[in-house]
Amino acid sequence: MDGCFQALLVLRWRGVPPAFHRIPREGTAAPGQAQHQVADFVAVDCADIWAHSSDASDKNPLYWLRGIDCADRLAPAQARAEAKRHTDDSWQDAFRRGILLADAKITPEERRDLVARLDTFSPQIAVQVRPLYQLWRDGQTRQLQLVEERARYAKLQQSSDSELETLRQQELALREQLELTTRKLENLTDIERQLSSRKPGGNFGSEKVPEVIHDDP
Repeated sequence: MDGCFQALLVLRWRGVPPAFHRIPREGTAAPGQAQHQVADFVAVDCADIWAHSSDASDKNPLYWLRGIDCADRLAPAQARAEAKRHTDDSWQDAFRRGILLADAKITPEERRDLVARLDTFSPQIAVQVRPLYQLWRDGQTRQLQLVEERARYAKLQQSSDSELETLRQQELALREQLELTTRKLENLTDIERQLSSRKPGGNFGSEKVPEVIHDDP
């Protein structure tokens, strides 16, 4: 419930009065009654939370906060099963489905579709719920961005590995060329040493000149 409490503080900070502070039509509610309404709503069992759908609850941020809290407690399979019971023909049902599926190990494509579907209902979302909805939507957007960043990093890592392998092969080729060049220089040095050590007047034609190493064709 820590996340729900923080979201409720944000609602307060933005100056949005929660629906449960409204005075009932039947008469004036005492402060104690308003607190009682809050306690009763928070105490609603998670198994029954979505059955409390009504115009009043749909406009109550605490109703959605409780729904988010309950959805977090569900296993992915349970969340998906519950989400199938709701259509996405209204902002309320689309929001319920989004809340239920948000932590159900959905794919990035599924998450993107949920957000896009809710965006089509954005003008219809109750004013009291808008700040909470925006917080929830921002969270979904951050998750999508995180997935994209991870994919980008993996691609860069793969590209870097490929580039490193290319550099390694180039290094090996350069080493081989360097060794060949070194052998040629050593061979030429030997030839020069032998020629310079010949005695004057000696039979030049009788001396055997060392063979020079040539590159393979």
